[in-house]
Amino acid sequence: MVEILQKIGLPVNLSIQGTGIDEINGIVHWLMLILFVGWGTFFIITLIKFRASKNQKADYHGVKSHINSLFEVAVAVIEIVILFGFAFPIWASRVNDVPNPSESVYIRVVAQQYAWNIHYPGPDGKFGTTKPDLVDEQENPIGLDRSSPNASDDFFTINQLHIPVNKKIRIDLTTKDVIHNFKLPELRVSQDAIPGMVIPVHFEATMTSEEFLETAKGTKREGKSLEIACAQLCGLGHYRMKGYLTIHEDEGFQSWLDEQAEYLEEENSGDDWGDDDW
Repeated sequence: MVEILQKIGLPVNLSIQGTGIDEINGIVHWLMLILFVGWGTFFIITLIKFRASKNQKADYHGVKSHINSLFEVAVAVIEIVILFGFAFPIWASRVNDVPNPSESVYIRVVAQQYAWNIHYPGPDGKFGTTKPDLVDEQENPIGLDRSSPNASDDFFTINQLHIPVNKKIRIDLTTKDVIHNFKLPELRVSQDAIPGMVIPVHFEATMTSEEFLETAKGTKREGKSLEIACAQLCGLGHYRMKGYLTIHEDEGFQSWLDEQAEYLEEENSGDDWGDDDW
């Protein structure tokens, strides 16, 4: 069923957690298909068997068979099995198995109308303090206090999320304004960002962006990068809530971190092209 769903639009799965989600999706769709065909067939048979031309006189005793009740019980039992056997364990893992910051790549994502602010802690692995009164939409959208402990090596990107492959990722998700939904379709991640709350999101990617582009050749996704979507209507500019996800090999991710550290050092040193002596 998963293969059929992928042919009609389900994105390829790129995360460990996505396997269980795809399995329950497949089971639910099979159940929906069986119910659709079964009840549709029952409805057609009923229309034919109890048509007016064949049953001109009303039958006040009705149908005496209880087989329909057995079918209804069977459907209820299957739904209970799906709920307790598949859905609850997946949700429990989502809520209870959040990795510690020391055991994962730790990132903050701060949503706003209409952008994703991605906050990285730097080599020390600790975030600096952020303050609402320091927010500057052009220079400091997350309100990072550079004078606070652990903030000197922090950096942030806008609409650009970079992660390594085969590593646990922990994202602390929040928002500056309205409700947004942080969605990574290929990693089966979809979580509301609620004002005033910090919600942990975790996953582990199994394929790099380059490998994804190779697998996407010959499909509708050919040449298109991985995206961050907002799955909540968050205002008139909702269409602008699109970011990009890049999944690196370990070396590539470290190289990217080193580049960001160099940019931050240049920024802190006040080095400017216009100040060079020629």
